[in-house]
Amino acid sequence: METKQFQTESKRILDLMINSIYTHKEIFLRELISNASDAIDKLYFKSLTDESVGMTREDFRIDLAVDKQARTLTLSDNGIGMTREELENNLGTIAKSGTLAFKKENELDSDIDVIGQFGVGFYSAFMVAKKVTVVSRAFGADEAWKWESEGAEGYTIDACEKETAGTTITLTLKDNEGEENYDAYLDKHRLSAIVRKYSDYIRYQIRMDMEQSRKKEGTEDEYETVVENVVLNSMVPLWKKDKKEITETEYNDFYKEKFYDYEDPLRVIHSKVEGAVTYHSLLFIPAKTPYNYYTKEYEKGLQLYSNGVMIMDKCADLLPDYFSFVRGLVDSQDLSLNISREMLQHDRQLRAIEKSLEKKIKSELSKMMESDREKYETFFKSFGLQLKIGVYTDFGQNKELLKDLLLYYSAAEKKMVSLAEYVAAMKPDQKYIYYACGESIARIERLPQTELVRDRGYDILFMTDDVDEFAVRMLEKYADKEFRSVSSNDLGLESEEEKKEQENKAEEKKDMLTFLKEALGDKVADVRLSSRLKSHPACITADGELSLEMEKVLNAMPTEQKVKATRVLELNPAHPIFAVLETLYDEDKDKLKTYISILYQQALLIEGIAIDDPSAFADEICRLMTEKA
Repeated sequence: METKQFQTESKRILDLMINSIYTHKEIFLRELISNASDAIDKLYFKSLTDESVGMTREDFRIDLAVDKQARTLTLSDNGIGMTREELENNLGTIAKSGTLAFKKENELDSDIDVIGQFGVGFYSAFMVAKKVTVVSRAFGADEAWKWESEGAEGYTIDACEKETAGTTITLTLKDNEGEENYDAYLDKHRLSAIVRKYSDYIRYQIRMDMEQSRKKEGTEDEYETVVENVVLNSMVPLWKKDKKEITETEYNDFYKEKFYDYEDPLRVIHSKVEGAVTYHSLLFIPAKTPYNYYTKEYEKGLQLYSNGVMIMDKCADLLPDYFSFVRGLVDSQDLSLNISREMLQHDRQLRAIEKSLEKKIKSELSKMMESDREKYETFFKSFGLQLKIGVYTDFGQNKELLKDLLLYYSAAEKKMVSLAEYVAAMKPDQKYIYYACGESIARIERLPQTELVRDRGYDILFMTDDVDEFAVRMLEKYADKEFRSVSSNDLGLESEEEKKEQENKAEEKKDMLTFLKEALGDKVADVRLSSRLKSHPACITADGELSLEMEKVLNAMPTEQKVKATRVLELNPAHPIFAVLETLYDEDKDKLKTYISILYQQALLIEGIAIDDPSAFADEICRLMTEKA
């Protein structure tokens, strides 16, 4: 028996096939099944024009068999088979693809989508096998041939017996070594799971004898174990069916089983796109955030299929970060895969699918907001934060895409509203979109800074997420209406006469305000008279780009560098407390220092900012309370 050498630099290339290209050893079964499917495709294609084939689509199948004692795993197909020459060319030459040549020769259309194109998948068998035996008989041939190899040293080809056309591949598995447990590929349940994971949608039956529990005849509660030849794959992908034929229950069951969720999805997005790149997609909007969604451990991505064969479990490149909550899959025959079929080349087709999915997801979320507001608000409660982060990140590159999906709590409506709904309800004389930030709606409602805006009858958007003010600053405007914080220096609410009157009052009290600023030292940049306050005596605002809310968020991050907004203490000249301050300025400046210190710290607490020395603050209040009137 003559041993032949591979027709390439066999040792180096075969070592690369086995040790470098494939990430997971279980991939070998996917590759062998895909090759078997290709062989059946070729004979099925021939049957369309050659009646001598004598087989219908339902007659084709792929069989798996296990012999634990012999440590063999066998895969058989009744496809077109191979001649001696084809065995030599296809298996004796690494990276020679008979499938690719067949596809070119026959100019196959989209109805005959063969899978293998690179001619290396077969060699993945050597990841788990110490010997590979291939017995094949070509359709129409009178003789069969056996190809056998133990790896890079070469292979043999001999005549053999085989009754029917097709190919049988027998893997003699390696012995267990260290952490490598090759016995796993003799476990029928493990093999069944691998088939369902990677090859569930191969269009021909994949069968294997499996032990099944069955009720004994003539009994009510007695069961027996029997061996039955069962179909392991579902064959027809749900996403390739007509949407009209799929029930809501089928979609929901598919989602829960495939993506391990116990709740139905909020929305199903099922589409087929044809054009520069053709693909099917089946996407789902979950009802709740996964437990680790807002952590580094969460891994985004869609399952990626090529002609029904799963290529990647999580293809992150198909989803932008702001839509990372979407779960589902994409199936396309147009992608440029590398030779292992495990990874994608980053090409224009992939980018085209990502952009198309992005538009589709945005469109479906917009429809949900309009047609099923309750569901959309459920969605936004779980994933709205991710949309806001998307507005802020990448220097606002995606703000135009995302801004119409945002919701905020309306102080006037007492419910969540979109920016479009807020603008539509604005009063004719309202210049700005007013907003206020804080830890909770209840806390924001009590902020002194909101008083003047509310007094004028204008609505305020309450924002409670850390990223809100950063996102709003990035948006700048919506529908040509500028965003304006209720803590802003200029709320645009005062007439020229009111401004003039305020300036005159400030000039009149200039010396007292300067004294108060000096009393507070570097705690504030200024002490001013306020026009925004009605019932409260004082409030804290900030000058410059860094707001008080942004200061709180940034300082909560685990960094040594801390920031501080340029704080301003605003006093309400119409409040009775201000008259007390005026009297103390004339009569008791030491007590005035205590009063202004208390007012400043009260304003900080109302704003949600921790004071430097709570004990000293409490002592000041107690001292005032114990003084004689």
